[in-house]
Amino acid sequence: MKKEQINTPKKNLHPRNKHINGYNFDELIVTNPKLNDFVFINKYDTKTIDFSIPEAVKALNKTLLLHFYGVTFWDIPKTNLCPPIPGRADYVHYIADLLAESNNGKVPKGSHIRGLDVGVGANCIYPIIGNSEYNWKFVGTETDVPSLKACARIVESNENLKNSITLRIQQNKRNVLKNCILENDKFDFIICNPPFHSSKEEATKSTQRKLKNIGKAKEDKPVLNFSGQNNELWCEGGELAFITNLIYESAHFKKQSMWFTCLVSKKENLKPFYNHLKKIGAVDIKTIDMEQGNKISRFIAWSFLSEQQRENWSIINWE
Repeated sequence: MKKEQINTPKKNLHPRNKHINGYNFDELIVTNPKLNDFVFINKYDTKTIDFSIPEAVKALNKTLLLHFYGVTFWDIPKTNLCPPIPGRADYVHYIADLLAESNNGKVPKGSHIRGLDVGVGANCIYPIIGNSEYNWKFVGTETDVPSLKACARIVESNENLKNSITLRIQQNKRNVLKNCILENDKFDFIICNPPFHSSKEEATKSTQRKLKNIGKAKEDKPVLNFSGQNNELWCEGGELAFITNLIYESAHFKKQSMWFTCLVSKKENLKPFYNHLKKIGAVDIKTIDMEQGNKISRFIAWSFLSEQQRENWSIINWE
């Protein structure tokens, strides 16, 4: 089994990330004038928003999707996760680099590239970015019916997404891939942003830490600045249990996806994940670090195919 730890220091976002130079609020306000309601000049004489206000975060994210990613409609319920766009875009770009390794260093683009987004949520972020940046197609799965309906509304309201994104309900919440990968499915990659926390209390404490870090801690009533329903934020056993389940289920679909990937919040969980992957016969494992400002995140990627098999995969499926 080949193992690789990628820890190259990165001072900023991925080089292809459209947000690498920050936000030009003057341009963004032209795209969505309603964003101006939340923009102010901070003590550094810079335009910004208050990231502790959910409506402000949602307005910014909507504007970024309208301005950079070709959508004409995007909206989510107040209860659903409103993820920061730059970090989500980074994940997509690093997956593109992963695919390029089997394509003579060239990022494969086009509708023949197919990804599976496990837990697409109401926001549909990864498929939107992946389709806009690389013209990839996606299947998105979700356990929560209202979230899937909100996601479907986004897809159906954007002509460029209608034929590029397919949605599937995962009816058994104990399963991750089973019943959502069909017999004849072939995916070039699987992407997943798992519920990181093991309980609602743990998720709340995490939110309080985020607010404290941006100077907006509220003792009496913490604000979920990125919102999120229970199924999006926590599950029994947290990310350790969720990703372990994903790993063991992936063994049943060894030849149906070239790469399996998943975000990992806690670095200490990497060791048990590597051990599980070794047990099930993963041939290649990578941990890819990403840096967004002062925040370092990562995702783990594994494949049951050898390097030669992945090159053959690209020749057969991408030409």
